[in-house]
Amino acid sequence: MQNRFFSYLLITLKGMAMGAADVVPGVSGGTIAFISGIYEELIESIDKFNLNVLKLWRTQGFYAAWTSFNGSFLLALFLGIAMSILSLAKLIKWLLYNEPILLWAFFFGLVLASIVYIAKQIPKWNLKLLLAVIAFATLSYFITLAEPFASPESPYYLLFCGFIAIIAMILPGVSGAFILLILGAYETAINIVNQLVEGFGTGNFEMLKGALFKFLMLAIGAIIGLKVFSKVLNWMFKNHKNLTLAILTGFMIGSLNKIWPWKQTLTTRLNSEGMEVAVLEKSILPSDYIGDNQLLMALALMAFGFVLILVLERLGSNKSNV
Repeated sequence: MQNRFFSYLLITLKGMAMGAADVVPGVSGGTIAFISGIYEELIESIDKFNLNVLKLWRTQGFYAAWTSFNGSFLLALFLGIAMSILSLAKLIKWLLYNEPILLWAFFFGLVLASIVYIAKQIPKWNLKLLLAVIAFATLSYFITLAEPFASPESPYYLLFCGFIAIIAMILPGVSGAFILLILGAYETAINIVNQLVEGFGTGNFEMLKGALFKFLMLAIGAIIGLKVFSKVLNWMFKNHKNLTLAILTGFMIGSLNKIWPWKQTLTTRLNSEGMEVAVLEKSILPSDYIGDNQLLMALALMAFGFVLILVLERLGSNKSNV
């Protein structure tokens, strides 16, 4: 009994590491799952969670249904993920408002190294793969220039964002927070988590109700996306692995424009807290930035983020060779 407790405690700790990664654009929760040796079990357990579980519950009872999709493992893991996200969201929000250049510089280094990590998975390059990188880098770049088609706080847009961002659970190397960032919903997602914590802690049920509804929209989108992406990506990786990796590489290269630390705000909007936030921004040179560009510290954090991903990659390579 004690061994099982420590086993699930270890899974919760691994979940906390995944949650910390999922909050940061450029670090994939899937990568942490792979490094910690639970990636295959996670994907298999998620795949087993389907309508057959309900049928089994009706015929053989709750325990049989629970064990059929490794429920205790998933509960321990997602508990750790939730604990980590809830505890880190407040820090990320503070950094977004108080140290944006340094935060985005760190994120930029993370994503830059993630591009190298994904591209290295392609054993042999050819013209078709290079054209795929160029095409999707161009497409991704223009996406970063476009205004979101809906408010980041719209329930339907949150549903869509959850659907797309869950790809991070499937692919080591791709960050769900990064996808939210590209879609313009990263800051909104961080605020939703903070409002959940604040609403619950202060007894502000109006705030709690609003945040919970938005959170559920993200979660429902993620659940739907998880089932859809798991099948599509499994097929893509089995039949067109190198092309899939080339597309991801191009997508992330073009998206670097979104997280360039030095920006000039073009248009703004008021968020749900009545604060003015940027809608459209233009990347500029550090020398053109009005105010302290914090260049040396930003470059140091870029380098740190880059090295961090390389260390995680090395750990993952060692794990796969065991």
